[in-house]
Amino acid sequence: MSWLEMGAVILAGVWAGAINTLVGSGTLVTFPVLLALGTPAITANVSNSIGLVAGGVSGSLGYLPELKGMGTRVLQLMPMSVLGAIIGALLLLWLPPEAFESIVPVLIAVGILLVIFGPRLQAWSRAHHEEGGSIPTGHLIALMAGVLVAGVYGGYFGAAQGVILIGLLSALSTEPLQALNGLKNVLGLVVNAVGSIVFLVTAPELVDWGIAGLVAVGAVVGGVLGARYGRRLPPNALRAVIVVVGVAGLVKFVFFP
Repeated sequence: MSWLEMGAVILAGVWAGAINTLVGSGTLVTFPVLLALGTPAITANVSNSIGLVAGGVSGSLGYLPELKGMGTRVLQLMPMSVLGAIIGALLLLWLPPEAFESIVPVLIAVGILLVIFGPRLQAWSRAHHEEGGSIPTGHLIALMAGVLVAGVYGGYFGAAQGVILIGLLSALSTEPLQALNGLKNVLGLVVNAVGSIVFLVTAPELVDWGIAGLVAVGAVVGGVLGARYGRRLPPNALRAVIVVVGVAGLVKFVFFP
């Protein structure tokens, strides 16, 4: 990589770390950048997942004040994220590369749509959201199942995993939205970390440590900025960046493989 390309990866990592902390969907920034630099799709996905773990740590630590009193909910949902991440990561490794290259454009498109329509889903959820109440058993089971599916998706690819999680949490849980955003960060971190461990144990040859390190450096900075300052930024501005970069990645992946 040239110095310019390295700078582009670090900058993408900063954006991804900040966006993951605030909204989710950081992979829609880093993954297309890595593809544009000529990185093979699966190597880009695996290396990106490992690099973004660092941003998940810094973002989750920044949200610790909002997570006070959330220990029970974390313990209920974390096993689902762990199991889902293992399944998703193994699917990535077991399915042929052609399957990944066929599925990724669909996943990117779904991720873009989730980012676009996420505010409407969250607005609807808030309108039906009674903060502080207990969760009915049926809602808890549905939430655990949804987190499991989100974990599979995150272990396989991960773009817009955060949007999926915050939609599920705000629709089916009763904590304040900022607390749920902190919980979303923790669950996303668990999925990325567990998926990364699976990749390192079963297929270390797919990891480009140079890329993973550059993404990690940027993601740490982005996670800190997202937790500390990012709430002051207009969400629509961040969302527009995600959509533009995601569409560019989709076009590159489909028409210029």
